[in-house]
Amino acid sequence: MNRGEFGKYLLCILAGFHVLLPPAWAAGSTEIYTPVVEGDWWQVAGNPDLGKYNDPNQQPVDFAVWQAKDGAWQLWSCIRNTKAGGHTRLFYRWEGKTLTDTNWAPMGIAMMSDKKFGEPLNGLQAPHVVRWKDEYWMAYGDWDHICLAKSKDGKSFERITSAGGSSAIFTEGSGNNPRDAMLLFTKGKWYCYYTAFPAKHGYDFCRISDDLINWSDSIVVAYGGKAGNGPYSAECPYVVEFKPECYFLFRTQFYGPGARTSVYQSANPLNFGIDDDGYFVCKMNIAAPEIINYDGLYYIAALNLNLDGIRIAKLAFRK
Repeated sequence: MNRGEFGKYLLCILAGFHVLLPPAWAAGSTEIYTPVVEGDWWQVAGNPDLGKYNDPNQQPVDFAVWQAKDGAWQLWSCIRNTKAGGHTRLFYRWEGKTLTDTNWAPMGIAMMSDKKFGEPLNGLQAPHVVRWKDEYWMAYGDWDHICLAKSKDGKSFERITSAGGSSAIFTEGSGNNPRDAMLLFTKGKWYCYYTAFPAKHGYDFCRISDDLINWSDSIVVAYGGKAGNGPYSAECPYVVEFKPECYFLFRTQFYGPGARTSVYQSANPLNFGIDDDGYFVCKMNIAAPEIINYDGLYYIAALNLNLDGIRIAKLAFRK
């Protein structure tokens, strides 16, 4: 190779550096982190007994974990493929004494859809709970809308409804199945992340609120790239603020033994890449993760790979 050829070769390498360098360079940070599961998983929930709604094909899927007012740990999961009819989904509840206990106590069916609130038959999806102003707020999907419920004790929830009696807070339009909502308080406001599939393409959206009741228009925060753009390519968006100006988006593509969640790091909670893999960090063999920050430690909860329960492990963010 002569000097001119070497110069061209070197320029090609340097020009490609924006693809090869770790993603947070694109995010405006010089510190790059990767989420890593540490140690063994422990199972906290199995496939529950639903009584008359039992079905051999039922599966615990998207869920939420939080600590109730009395200190007991709560887990609500959407159980799909039941004999409940309609969209076949309902919420089931477990309770644990400590986060590190195995096999939390099954507590029964926690919530089902209710037509008096305008909810489609058995379409409840993906609860997520936060504590704010000494109350517990649950975001969930009813198949066509994102809805909210509220609780004083973190165990019994009542829907928040409009003047017309509907539980719907917002939607992405008929047939687009907004779901998997999660709530994050950052920059002095509430951010609600969720997925939907307009035109059968999966997007991660966000809306912003001061009070958890009135929400902005939706903003697309992630789409496409190596995670794909099919209807289920942006499921279960979960955003973690690891430290100021350092946000992680966990975005699931597949459930089951081949589970895949793509992880992105960004300094901007409203941009994790639109057909742009510059923010991509890694892939993890998990589905529908929820990140728990408790007593100064991080934990990750996820579905069992055989979709027969839910498990928890310790999590670290390593440079």
